[in-house]
Amino acid sequence: MTSLQGAVVLVTGGNRGIGKAVVDELLTRGAAKVYATSRKPEPSTDPRVVTLPLEVTDPASIEALVEAAPDVTVLVNNAGMDVPGNTYLETPVEDLRRVMDVNFFGPLELTRAFVPVIERNGGGHLLNMLSALSWVALHGGYSASKSALWSQTNALRVELAGRGIGVTGLHMGYVDTEMAAAVDAPKEKPSDIAKAALDGVEAGAHEVLADDTARFAKGAPGSPIEAVYTQLAG
Repeated sequence: MTSLQGAVVLVTGGNRGIGKAVVDELLTRGAAKVYATSRKPEPSTDPRVVTLPLEVTDPASIEALVEAAPDVTVLVNNAGMDVPGNTYLETPVEDLRRVMDVNFFGPLELTRAFVPVIERNGGGHLLNMLSALSWVALHGGYSASKSALWSQTNALRVELAGRGIGVTGLHMGYVDTEMAAAVDAPKEKPSDIAKAALDGVEAGAHEVLADDTARFAKGAPGSPIEAVYTQLAG
């Protein structure tokens, strides 16, 4: 288990949406310092928050972040992206590659860079923000990227076993953020998702299913295809 009281946490994409909610919840739980990254960081009014620039697909940017944040004990891979429409047949392939670069390779590069840092600082935790769409293929390349990140998260959990770094994967459905603004469906509050995620970290949970959508999706791979993809049931 990982206590967040006194922890030094790095949150990618920490300036808005779920990332901002995670930063706020970390402060509530007594984190000593929170590095909040974004492409265009803005100063925080809380002295415990250090805002830093990051482009998750740029190795030089990641290297500079490691130099600027040598005391990290917890890494939250939250930064991600999607593109409008996102279908395999119509979305430009370069856009699909960009989604995979940001949502899969970005977290991997951050993890590879910060595992040695966390180990030097006595161990800690890795939290990867996944999705109910890790298990249900309903949104093109975005779903594929989250499914791949889920697999990566499971493999990293095994690779890091015995090295003093716990790994938690968070799954959720739609959340009331800018990314889901065009979605006409029930949405969870970012603050509720952040609380569920950090409860999981502190409990040492391997996996957190933050809402009913995630709990349904968890069973999808073992269900009849027609039950998951109702378009095929006719």
